[in-house]
Amino acid sequence: KEDLIPIATLGKGSFGHVQLVKDAKNTVYALKGVNKQQIVDTQQQGHIMSEKWALTQLHHPFVIRLFSTFKTQSKLYFLMEPVMGGELFTFLRRQKYFSEEWSRFYAAIVLSVFEHMHSKNIAYRDLKPENLLIDASGYIKVTDFGFAKEVIGKTWTLCGTPDYLAPEIVSSKGHNKAVDYWTLGVLIYEMLAAFPPFYDEDPMRTYTKIVEGQFSFPAHFSQAAKGIISQLLVNRPSQRLGSTAEGCAAIKTKEFFA
Repeated sequence: KEDLIPIATLGKGSFGHVQLVKDAKNTVYALKGVNKQQIVDTQQQGHIMSEKWALTQLHHPFVIRLFSTFKTQSKLYFLMEPVMGGELFTFLRRQKYFSEEWSRFYAAIVLSVFEHMHSKNIAYRDLKPENLLIDASGYIKVTDFGFAKEVIGKTWTLCGTPDYLAPEIVSSKGHNKAVDYWTLGVLIYEMLAAFPPFYDEDPMRTYTKIVEGQFSFPAHFSQAAKGIISQLLVNRPSQRLGSTAEGCAAIKTKEFFA
């Protein structure tokens, strides 16, 4: 891939960096380079393989596109579409919180991605504002598929971000694709409130709140927002909105999305 010309650095992380590059035809890409030794040292091989596998399975306008992968002696490379607007996380912190209209727009995009993923029996398991990138048109692209996994029955991996963990993950009861609907409830709440529903400075208290379903709504939340969040943040996965027989259709018909 000697024909890729670096333009700028988009981001640096603990495992490598993402560069903006262009090819001989002036097509622009994001090139993510990951250090092989660091992957081995931190036992992240599974995550890297999951990401590559998931991105080859998924073809959706709101999922970041992977064009190809290649490697050198020391690094693995992912050649991806560039998404230049930054993370939804940064935008949310700048705005403090979003209007219901904006929150509905972003939640609908995430829901359409989940519907596509779940149709292929793939659970995402890592929803959070940091993993949603804003494109030039203001839409979001879901990125970072290191925790994505094909789930037919149940799986027992502990994964995700503390504030977004579903109760069945916290209690190690085994989980399925229903965890994604829980995280959607957390995301809608955080977009509208500026903080997640189970937030606590002590992570152990956060876990207790999650398992016990302890959360309350800020005064400005509409009835429609309270309704959908309450039905997504249901402790029992089989009764959670999205996980019942109607699937995603049950979420789309809620007043929040009307």
